Amino acid sequence: MTQPPHGQWPPRGAVQPPPVHGQPPGQWHGAPHQFPTPPRRSTGAIIGICLGAVAVLVLGLVAIVSLNRDDNDHVANAGYQNSPNPTSPAALPPSGSSSPSSSPDPFPTSPSRTPSSPSGPQKILKLADHPILQDPNAGLQNRVCTLPQWQSSQQAAEAFFTAAGKCLDNAWGPFLEAYRLPFTPPALHFPTGASFETECGTIQVGIATAAYYCENNLYVPFRGLQTDQYGNNPGVYLALFAHEYGHHVQEVAGLMDAAWQKIYDAGQNSPAGLEMSRRKELQAQCFSGMFLGAHVDQGGTVSRDMYNKAWNDQETRGDNTSRSQDHGTNAHYASWWRAGASNNRVADCNTFSAPASAVS
Repeated sequence: MTQPPHGQWPPRGAVQPPPVHGQPPGQWHGAPHQFPTPPRRSTGAIIGICLGAVAVLVLGLVAIVSLNRDDNDHVANAGYQNSPNPTSPAALPPSGSSSPSSSPDPFPTSPSRTPSSPSGPQKILKLADHPILQDPNAGLQNRVCTLPQWQSSQQAAEAFFTAAGKCLDNAWGPFLEAYRLPFTPPALHFPTGASFETECGTIQVGIATAAYYCENNLYVPFRGLQTDQYGNNPGVYLALFAHEYGHHVQEVAGLMDAAWQKIYDAGQNSPAGLEMSRRKELQAQCFSGMFLGAHVDQGGTVSRDMYNKAWNDQETRGDNTSRSQDHGTNAHYASWWRAGASNNRVADCNTFSAPASAVS
């Protein structure tokens, strides 16, 4: 079960201005030269000197004009250039390569000129056309998952789900990282009260909160597991836990954000909003089935008995039981889980491309 976080959705990021390129420094002008005052001389000498000085001045002016022209030409070609236009993303060199040495950048790289595009793995806010859903042969690797023996107690349940979380990390982490998605494990919490606080608000523990996911946090309140009804059936509890972990997969991939955007645009309780919620929940069901299908009979403790009981339990869950319209009918809740468990193919979990009749 998931709820939207509080506050504006989706969060609005700041628009980064284009990089500002440095301007060529202005020409530096030195202090004027100081000439000493000449000594006094006789009139004749002075006249001769004056005539000679005039000639010298004329020649000097010609020389100065010539020198200034040469100096200006030299400064204009001293390595300064007009600021280049900002480089478009398409023109940037591929990651890991460098610009050719024959075309050096005349301006040193500085933070103000660093491209503002994000680096490293990023979420991809897509739904039916999301990259992880396109390869018909992609699935989870078959792995060994060893869990402690189930006991219906708070302490034993915490140990069980902590170990299960590690198995889920090891299953989904490499898968998501292969698509360059920013995988980090969810934080696990084990509330003990009648309610607990999350970024999505205060959650009351009851029949609908055997496990709960919100914003990279996975909550498992022991009293919500209904162990008095399900008893020693670890496969049932593991499937519930794997469903909520499936929401973390959606969160990391960007599917969760994209789905909630659609829900908010349509209205959370509108027919379109409820349908999008069902598509999101039924995909988490399929992801849960994938996990159990990839780990059953691999030499660990996910046994065929656990798998079979989880398989049969899915028919007891869904909107027919909860009398809601946001998770899918019990029949669809079971069919999507079983599709993931049977085939272990993530493309089979593309609930966002399924017809409306398959997600009612």
